[in-house]
Amino acid sequence: MGTVSRFHDRARPTAHRIESEEEAISTARRLAANFALQASERDINRVFPRAELDALFQSGLTAITIPQENEGLDIANALLGEIVAIIAEGDSSIAECLEHHFAVLEQLRYDPSEERKDLLFARALDGDHFTATAFGTVGAASPLGVAYELKGRSFRSPGLLFADWIVADAIDADSERVRFYLARNSEGLQIIDDWDGFGQRTNGAGTAVAQGVTGDAKAATDDEPRRHTTSSALAALLHASTDLGIARAALANLRELPRSAGIGKLAFSVQATAALVESAGVKLDFSQVGPSTGTIDAAFFSASTAKITASRTALEVANALFELSGSEATSIGRNLDRHWRNARIRANDAAADDLYRAAATHYFGG
Repeated sequence: MGTVSRFHDRARPTAHRIESEEEAISTARRLAANFALQASERDINRVFPRAELDALFQSGLTAITIPQENEGLDIANALLGEIVAIIAEGDSSIAECLEHHFAVLEQLRYDPSEERKDLLFARALDGDHFTATAFGTVGAASPLGVAYELKGRSFRSPGLLFADWIVADAIDADSERVRFYLARNSEGLQIIDDWDGFGQRTNGAGTAVAQGVTGDAKAATDDEPRRHTTSSALAALLHASTDLGIARAALANLRELPRSAGIGKLAFSVQATAALVESAGVKLDFSQVGPSTGTIDAAFFSASTAKITASRTALEVANALFELSGSEATSIGRNLDRHWRNARIRANDAAADDLYRAAATHYFGG
């Protein structure tokens, strides 16, 4: 069975290693089909997908972005986007956990500490679950000898209830950013289940409360972040991928209806969104191979285009369920409104006005 680590207070074997992109895509399809079986029931009763996440992280699928020099597969980002979309079609709450997990691994790719990268990538290869949050209060982080201390409440973040590792950004008294890599069982760290949204009901969103949590200085960085990074580009790409999966799941529920121009138009919208995700993935590949302001900005704005489009497409298709299906779609038992609820609550994270202004500057100067 190999080495063991901790997962929801249970021992677990080391995760499987996926050896090829073909194996990755087939694994995603198999898992998504299983996740879909009880996704509606989990949503109605807010039953957390702990067994499903256990299967996901043990499958090796959650380690496929780790660089090859750290024993990972490092798959192409277009394929990664498709894999997250496949998982989201089965259960978008599980896919949202994947979004944040992969974004953390992308941040770690450029971490200056080789020792930390080796340690945490090894944990991810073994099947550990990562997520991220932030403490917004100035002074939440403070020096404590050669370490840092973290106090206060974080923003509510998906996946906190399930994660083995939490990457927490905080601000010190000088308004400098400090990053902590915290094991779930860190002394003084409490995770609270305070999610009250009407969508994404089983995504493990919660709040971290830190009461004198200490972190080694090597586990914190106060370097100035770039305006855009490959991590922010990947986050946008995977946000689009999850919304693409929601759109596909909603579209699948329209298959029972007579074929119409309206359904054909929706199918085209979903295909166009998938093409944007694929294109953004290619640009992100270029930015990872040759990181520069130009390549990273190109990847970020391409991924952001996909994110905004996917959000609108998911809402469009989910709305169409009610417009085209009539009373059938309003049945409580079928729970088809979950697609709209999931897309609607995620749309709050896809607000576009600030991004449009940034895009105007990027493309036209100023």
